[in-house]
Amino acid sequence: MHFLSLQSHVAYGYVGNRAATFPLQRLGHEVWAVNTVEFSNHTGYGAWRGRVAPADQVGDIVHGIEALGLLKRCDALLTGYVGDAALADVVLDTARRVREANPRAVWCCDPVLGDVDTGLYVRPGIDAFFRERAIPACDLVTPNHFELEHLTGRTVATLDDALAAARMLLAGPKLALITSLRRTDAPAEQVEMLAVGREAAWRIATPLIGFDVAPNGTGDAVAALFSAHWIESGDVAFALGKAASSIFAVLEATRAAGERELQLVAAQDRLVAPPRRFVAEAL
Repeated sequence: MHFLSLQSHVAYGYVGNRAATFPLQRLGHEVWAVNTVEFSNHTGYGAWRGRVAPADQVGDIVHGIEALGLLKRCDALLTGYVGDAALADVVLDTARRVREANPRAVWCCDPVLGDVDTGLYVRPGIDAFFRERAIPACDLVTPNHFELEHLTGRTVATLDDALAAARMLLAGPKLALITSLRRTDAPAEQVEMLAVGREAAWRIATPLIGFDVAPNGTGDAVAALFSAHWIESGDVAFALGKAASSIFAVLEATRAAGERELQLVAAQDRLVAPPRRFVAEAL
């Protein structure tokens, strides 16, 4: 398959396009990566260098890809971190162009806003863009626990809370994938993902791997992996199982190496063929 991916880029580490591109390529897919920011490292380190890509630059790159006649071959659009509200129109315009060229293309929108340990870390207006414009227009939305609460204005403490909040996002998307769900009515030593559609839902749980500093980019990698498996197979439960098993294997390797950054390259064989398989259950 062919993916057009509008996400952040870091020279060091694995978030955004750096977390999505290699896993997709390792699965055999082509990725056309367009960077919305160019940073030395992700902002979780507290200091970084680089800048947000100008909106016209990002748009020009997309137009160049379109001029080659490639958008008709695009199977999926991945969008993630939007560094500036000026990029919002570019993201929406790109989605429109992709769908005009290939009406079967799937838009996976990862509404990157923040996390439970950092709070909101995007510029003003980005959350409103995702809530009011991007999510209603996409096919798949992939918030983490914090983002689900922020986007819906609901506290998510239980499974019922999570299901109800996820369904609030389905006015446009066919499916919501909730990553890194931690709820009070589940064992503390596990972490879950939920895939919630309009008529069905699936849950998968993996053991919680402890880190002194949790690696960033896990959600970016999961969104890419799940999208690829879902589009290719059409089977939500299968895609959920594959994505959860792969990211668990990568996180195990990351902890074993004592590294802060996801060990996607070192664990690439485990990413493709995870030694431990997890199976999603229908709810």
